[in-house]
Amino acid sequence: MVRAVDVVRVLDSGEACPELPIVENGGRALAVVWPGVGALHRSMHLVRLDGDGRTKPLSHPSDAVYHLCEGSATAVDPGSGESFEIGVGAMLHIDAGTTYRIEAGPAGALLIGGPCPPDPALYDHLEN
Repeated sequence: MVRAVDVVRVLDSGEACPELPIVENGGRALAVVWPGVGALHRSMHLVRLDGDGRTKPLSHPSDAVYHLCEGSATAVDPGSGESFEIGVGAMLHIDAGTTYRIEAGPAGALLIGGPCPPDPALYDHLEN
């Protein structure tokens, strides 16, 4: 018998991925690895922000990690206003319960990542 943990899957980050309502201005976010495809311990979202685009303020019950693949971005703590510049190739780690927002630079940003384990609240709009 093959268990789900013994299966290797290749997932496409194309249009078949559900959109996540986490972008506040300029861009979109897609769920690539999430509970809807059987992921129990990890989520991976493709977040493309237009120039000067940004996510909504986010907070999760678990840590979140993002990798900046293209462009430039700033991680912002909306409460304190503290911010951290992120360069291509950088990893951004956010502690559980921390509120954050990601803001793209003038040329936009492409990030991949998300909370680990997945935050069920991100997928509430997809429930039938």
